[in-house]
Amino acid sequence: MEIIARIGALLEAKHGRPEFKPDLTPLDEFILTILSQNTSAANYQRAFASLRERFASWDEVRQADVKDIEDAIRCGGLARIKAGRIKASLDDIHARYGKLDLDLLNEMSDEDARAFLMQFNGVGIKTAACVLMFSMGRPVFPVDTHVHRIAGRLGLIGPKVSAEEAHRLLQAMIPDEMVYSMHVNLVTHGRRVCKARNPACDVCPLLEMCVSRG
Repeated sequence: MEIIARIGALLEAKHGRPEFKPDLTPLDEFILTILSQNTSAANYQRAFASLRERFASWDEVRQADVKDIEDAIRCGGLARIKAGRIKASLDDIHARYGKLDLDLLNEMSDEDARAFLMQFNGVGIKTAACVLMFSMGRPVFPVDTHVHRIAGRLGLIGPKVSAEEAHRLLQAMIPDEMVYSMHVNLVTHGRRVCKARNPACDVCPLLEMCVSRG
């Protein structure tokens, strides 16, 4: 779509072109993304670092008391819920495959890999997409709150479109080669410019196509 290419070009002119550089394994990214739910980037990164510092391996996390996991990630918010999800997911992976990694994703199609990840408790379509895109470079487009908000303001999705439906709609619009750059730059744009409250419309390069501008 011409409008997608235009948005992508304007965002790259504003924020640069992010290059895919995986530094986490799929399992690392899986845990990180669980920690990222309903909190800020600073909080979930701090919680992930704390978890890795407290425990020597993911198997040690799996065997730990859930209260100890909760203490380690308390700085990230919703520690009780996330600790339970992390421990249950690690237990499930280990029980099924006898080891703690997600290397089997390499043998799956994007659709199958997403469905596999979503079978774990607390893992939705965004978490699955983040694991596949950030750790594996798959052209699977995650829709977080920033992406959802900006897509609505630009009229790419309707005002009542759910986050889950937005994944399907935006995935179909965005060419594979644009997925990583578009996602990262939309998130950056949402944090710096197109904020939920008091967006900085005066410095927004997308203002000309924004259907919600005043």
